[in-house]
Amino acid sequence: MAKKPQTVPKSFEEAMAELETILADIERGEVSLEESLAKYERGTFLTQHCRKVLGDAEKQVEALTRGESGEIKTEPLP
Repeated sequence: MAKKPQTVPKSFEEAMAELETILADIERGEVSLEESLAKYERGTFLTQHCRKVLGDAEKQVEALTRGESGEIKTEPLP
């Protein structure tokens, strides 16, 4: 079974909302096996997408918090 191309969500929040919907649909147990597999595939794609977005955000935060000598400075949140 070939994977079909996945559409990328417009935002991280949209991806998370779709993941929540997928999970609720599967947990209700009212979808066929084939539909469950398609939803699982979409959920896997969305999870990977969210991990990438979070990883990119973490790198951006690290870049913004590097000290003059290149070390990462950590500061407690207010």
